[in-house]
Amino acid sequence: MAADQYYFHLKSGQQNILMYRKERDAAVMAYYKYVKVGKNCDWLGKWTGRKFEESEVPPMPED
Repeated sequence: MAADQYYFHLKSGQQNILMYRKERDAAVMAYYKYVKVGKNCDWLGKWTGRKFEESEVPPMPED
């Protein structure tokens, strides 16, 4: 995992797919697009190189 990127898990059947985006806004938008179509997602947050920060699920952006 790369530092200073935002991560979330996309659970698809037996698989967990690790998704990431470089910018927070892009990560939040992608996360909620998957949630909107009914996918099971877990927000992980920003990876610092040692741990995840900003790990609370961000509020849904306005359309």
